Amino acid sequence: MMQKPDQNQSAHYRVYRGLRNQIMFGIIDPGKSLTLRGLGKEFGVSMTPAREAVNRLVAEGALSMSGSGRVTTPELSNERIEELSALRSLIEVELASRALPRAHLALIERLKSINGMIGTAVSNYDAVSYIRTNLDFHRTLYLRAQAPAMLAMAETVWLQLGPTMRRLYEQRRRNEPPHNHKLILAALAAGDEPSLRLAVRSDVTQGLRMLTS
Repeated sequence: MMQKPDQNQSAHYRVYRGLRNQIMFGIIDPGKSLTLRGLGKEFGVSMTPAREAVNRLVAEGALSMSGSGRVTTPELSNERIEELSALRSLIEVELASRALPRAHLALIERLKSINGMIGTAVSNYDAVSYIRTNLDFHRTLYLRAQAPAMLAMAETVWLQLGPTMRRLYEQRRRNEPPHNHKLILAALAAGDEPSLRLAVRSDVTQGLRMLTS
């Protein structure tokens, strides 16, 4: 029995979102090969929605596809990490700046709560939870910028970094929460745009530099 178009679209989206999150949060190792058959079995779908999801993620840079059709998660060199770090700095500083006028007390309290969860993940050496909660901190702030195209660009960078970030974090075994998050929160509370821009830039560049040094 053939799937109806809307059923197929729903299946494709389920695979896309599930696999996208696994890549972004570093659940899947860098350089890992994926097969349509394996994805179909994991998500309980046919080959067609699995293929559509993979093609979409390849287009976003979340997966790589060789000339022979082999699909793998990104495995980044230090130079590539440096490039993506620079992109994060450009995009996320602007998002934070645009979010500042809408950063009311409820948002700051929500960010403090997320930051507490980041601290717990760091204390437990839980790299996946650290990446997930850290990105949640940034996304929660940037949603207030009301700049969806810019946020989508930031998420594309996060996708490419995810698997490699987890491997680097586990190798370094760092157990200190991000210091710059406190500076971000203080700048938001004070309505201090120059300090906010500096804190965000430092947060997205220094952390990656420490991991790759």
